[in-house]
Amino acid sequence: MAEPLIRVENLCKHFQVGRDRILKAVDGVSFTIDRQRTLGLVGESGCGKTTVGRTLMRLYEPDGGRVLFEGKDIFQLSRPESKALTRRMQMIFQDPYASLNPYYTVEEIVSEGMRIHKMYKTRQEYRDRVFELLETVGLHREHASRFPHEFSGGQRQRVGIARALALNPEFIVCDEAISALDVSIQAQVVNMLVELQQKLNLTYLFIAHDLSMVRHISDRVGIMYLGSLVELAGIKGKASEKNNTLSDRLKAIDDKIATLKRTYEKEKARYWKQFNAMEQLIANMNSQSSWLAQQLG
Repeated sequence: MAEPLIRVENLCKHFQVGRDRILKAVDGVSFTIDRQRTLGLVGESGCGKTTVGRTLMRLYEPDGGRVLFEGKDIFQLSRPESKALTRRMQMIFQDPYASLNPYYTVEEIVSEGMRIHKMYKTRQEYRDRVFELLETVGLHREHASRFPHEFSGGQRQRVGIARALALNPEFIVCDEAISALDVSIQAQVVNMLVELQQKLNLTYLFIAHDLSMVRHISDRVGIMYLGSLVELAGIKGKASEKNNTLSDRLKAIDDKIATLKRTYEKEKARYWKQFNAMEQLIANMNSQSSWLAQQLG
């Protein structure tokens, strides 16, 4: 059997909370991701899934465990080796605005990593690569000279994806990359990620809340709860590890949220109908009051 691209073994990340308390954000998490496959990671807010992604990218240093990339422990690499590894591992962040430097143009944002790694020799080569990346993610060349605030949320996320692709990575952590977007835009971004995976042979860790999106893009799904990975299964199979009831609970929560959203929309429509009727009544009363004032005058 081929060696998985990513192997996580008993990963731990703890944070100091106050003087005497330790928060075990990630506690003994283990999983593997094969090449050109996607592992979806889901769970309630605060369960540790984003911390897993950030620790994989070495944005956090772990308190225990190992992360192997092609069999090499990424936390034991020398500085030059770590820099070389960043070309092969990239991240798409949750907030498409906060993750982009507001003082940089799109061209500067997308080309920054390429310049750090000195991938090309001339400015025109960098610019041509930026144009190519923007067109790959569904943007246009003229967008290269704009700043992040000039884009919609979906377009900003596409810029973030272009930046992640700039170094030709093999592995990308998608940290709730669609949660800040409208539902229609979410589908577009997920479909684009699927197409890019097939075209560029990418491997994903896809972190999200939306189970329907996770099912669409993932080959396997892991469920986290209170810092632990409590369930791991193939997307079409039956849960094979530990607690099968948690996936049912998450599905029930997902359904309840959808029901609440529908109820909210109905109540909002009813409220505005009553509000408009009240406005009309007030307008009629004002009109009658004016007529009476004229008659009395």
